[in-house]
Amino acid sequence: MDALFPAFLLLSFLILALGMGLWVFAGLLLVTVFGLGVIADFSPDRIGVIARSVLWKSATTWELAAIPLFIWMGEIIFRTDISERLFRGLAPLVEGIPGRLLHTNVMGCTLFAAMSGSTAATTATIGKITTTALAERKYYAPLAVGSLAGAGSLGLLIPPSIVMIIYGVLAEVSIARLFAAGVLPGLMLAALFSGYIMLQCVLHPQFAPKGVTSLTFAQLGRSFVDLLPIFALIVIVLGGIYSGLATPSEAAALGVGATILLTYMMRCLTLEVLVESLMSAVRTSCMVVAILMAAALLSSTMGYLHIPMNIANAIAEANFSPLALLLMLAAFYIVLGLFLDGISIVVMSLPITLPIVVQAGYDPLWFGVFLVLMVEMGMITPPVGFNLFVIQGLTGQPLGEVSWAAFPFFLVMCLAVAILAIEPRIALFLPSLMP
Repeated sequence: MDALFPAFLLLSFLILALGMGLWVFAGLLLVTVFGLGVIADFSPDRIGVIARSVLWKSATTWELAAIPLFIWMGEIIFRTDISERLFRGLAPLVEGIPGRLLHTNVMGCTLFAAMSGSTAATTATIGKITTTALAERKYYAPLAVGSLAGAGSLGLLIPPSIVMIIYGVLAEVSIARLFAAGVLPGLMLAALFSGYIMLQCVLHPQFAPKGVTSLTFAQLGRSFVDLLPIFALIVIVLGGIYSGLATPSEAAALGVGATILLTYMMRCLTLEVLVESLMSAVRTSCMVVAILMAAALLSSTMGYLHIPMNIANAIAEANFSPLALLLMLAAFYIVLGLFLDGISIVVMSLPITLPIVVQAGYDPLWFGVFLVLMVEMGMITPPVGFNLFVIQGLTGQPLGEVSWAAFPFFLVMCLAVAILAIEPRIALFLPSLMP
């Protein structure tokens, strides 16, 4: 028990710091200084040497270059009419499916997630079109809102994913292989969302008004034209990564260039859009990298205090089965998701949980997908579920109603986690095909 006391002390101090309203970056730095200066009793000079080395190394990692580029790509798309084209292109394709236009939330978020790694951008971009369109057509509001909340989180799982890039950097796992690991679980989760919508609309036909059941060649052609820019961006970004022709950072640069070119050709790119998207991307990227730098320093502090090793040894001595360990971690991450955003959850917990799961025999690639799924669940759980706030802003509904509408999709995510735990090859199949 004495070996775990430093971990308990650091965690308590971190909860206190964040509970006082400190920024995550400041809270992590404060806990780091406390750990090194008070618990480890390091001199200020030694703390300074450690901080300079760790902060510089964590901030200059080449893989991090993909983060601001993918964020900028999403910001440009958010400010143009690509989301409207996406809705127009998908609408005729779902007419014959139970639930009809409700599936545009799921399919639209799935496609947009393959262009942008941000769940907030995914939810806001798709939601600004579908929330109004579905309300005007008298679709069942809780199912429309809930499906957007759940599907919006796919921006974290379907590559390119900013959270996956962060996990890959911290866990020292190939980001390209991690992206590949997220494809099938992401499509599986999207299929589960659509399956739930179909089930509800079969049981309750009044949830979705009736429409046409046939699709003409003219409608199919117009859908193809509207969806062509989206598919082009997906092919450029993901095709470059999986073909081996580009690293994730290089593919991100290609994606930004292609997005600027396409939006210019579509005559929806203005100087104002370009400047606003760039400034927003800079602000978001600075926030993300600042948290990563502070988290890297906290991770080093835990290493100096032997916290990960002590916790791993304690769990090993407790002789938990791999399944029991997984259930404990799932509960742990659900609780964290109630209070923290996804990036903070990953950077704060990974130094402790990763050594434990590796020692238990889990593949780090698989655990990355599992962790992203758990973070997704936190995006739709109050009181800090970010997707809920985005949808509240779009619809004007009270947060409690939005949260209740999202709850069934939270349960669908739980089902997806269970399926992934039973059949880990869903995540590991595509990476196994890569050289």
